[in-house]
Amino acid sequence: MKVHPVILAVFMVAALFVATGCHSYHVETTIENSTGGPIRLLEVDYPSASFGVNSLAAGEEYHYRIQLRGSGPLKVQYTGSDGRKTQVEGPMLAEQQEGRIEIVLLSGGKAEFHPQLTDAVVRTKNF
Repeated sequence: MKVHPVILAVFMVAALFVATGCHSYHVETTIENSTGGPIRLLEVDYPSASFGVNSLAAGEEYHYRIQLRGSGPLKVQYTGSDGRKTQVEGPMLAEQQEGRIEIVLLSGGKAEFHPQLTDAVVRTKNF
């Protein structure tokens, strides 16, 4: 039985994906507003993308899942209840890290970052 070359190529690509163990790396992100008042225009920048929310009440949390592409610092910016704009730079992030990071926004324009991330490593399989 002769197999058409296109079908063979599709099968080979599918087998390659299975053999290399494709894995999607994600970081579960939690932002907690401990500033003592509501904030607005919250934006979190991370390598290759960003996310945000229009407002976050005092004591409220916001959860978001990110996927890292490239490397660079995590940055947070928001407007406090007093109208002041705050920008805080967090830890460096790298592609293929995964895990969790908690960002606690504090009064006075401060923030705490609690990362629980795996190291970015290149995973290969030997055949």
